[in-house]
Amino acid sequence: MDLRLEGKVALVTGGSRGIGRGIAAAFADAGAKVMIASRSAEACEEASMAIGTNCEWVASNVGYSDQAEALVDHTLEVFGAIDILVNNAGANPYAGPTIDIDLARWDKTIQVNMTAPLILTQLAWHRYMKDGPGGSSVINISSVGGLSTNPLLGAYGVAKAGVIHLTEQLAAELGPKVRVNCIAPGLIKTDFARILWDGERGDAVAGTYPLGRLGEVEDIAGCALWLVSPLGSWVTGQTIAMDGGGLVAFKPEPTE
Repeated sequence: MDLRLEGKVALVTGGSRGIGRGIAAAFADAGAKVMIASRSAEACEEASMAIGTNCEWVASNVGYSDQAEALVDHTLEVFGAIDILVNNAGANPYAGPTIDIDLARWDKTIQVNMTAPLILTQLAWHRYMKDGPGGSSVINISSVGGLSTNPLLGAYGVAKAGVIHLTEQLAAELGPKVRVNCIAPGLIKTDFARILWDGERGDAVAGTYPLGRLGEVEDIAGCALWLVSPLGSWVTGQTIAMDGGGLVAFKPEPTE
């Protein structure tokens, strides 16, 4: 068994930058055919060209069910299969106490981060995976925010916690045809999270992690590749926290 993905087709949402782009590139390098999607056609085209000949793209806002449906149909039309689905697209339109969030931004947070992964998995299951050859995988990208509380990112964390339970539920329902797993990154050096790690703030956060550094896109991509490869074939329903040990780090002693 190895990490090669020849003969597999992967659909990666939020695939034009950051974690999604890193996962798409890793899959393509491993021999898979990859369809990436994000809202920006320009960003998708640039990423697809950088990833190479195994990568196609389509502009899609998966927060809208009709665009998610068109994305799945387009992938099947181009490649004839969806063996791997990576639900990576996310949104965080609000920072502040959860008790004060307005309904519009709450709805968007839930729609993009939790409802869209369900819709895309439903579509991939009913239109290919259910009657396909088996050996399919779904990876949901959550966050360590779904495993802890936060004074400013609570609503985002609620949605990501929902993704974790959705992963467990779908793993129980879709086996043995499909394995469903989740990755919960900590602070990764992407543009999406730049405000949290740029400059001295990032050094301070890294100093609280037992491994002493922030995460890189390649860290998440490597885990995703392992999960969808034959080496991960007996893993389903799991959430892997990739945070440099942040969740298990000792908390600083209170000062008087």
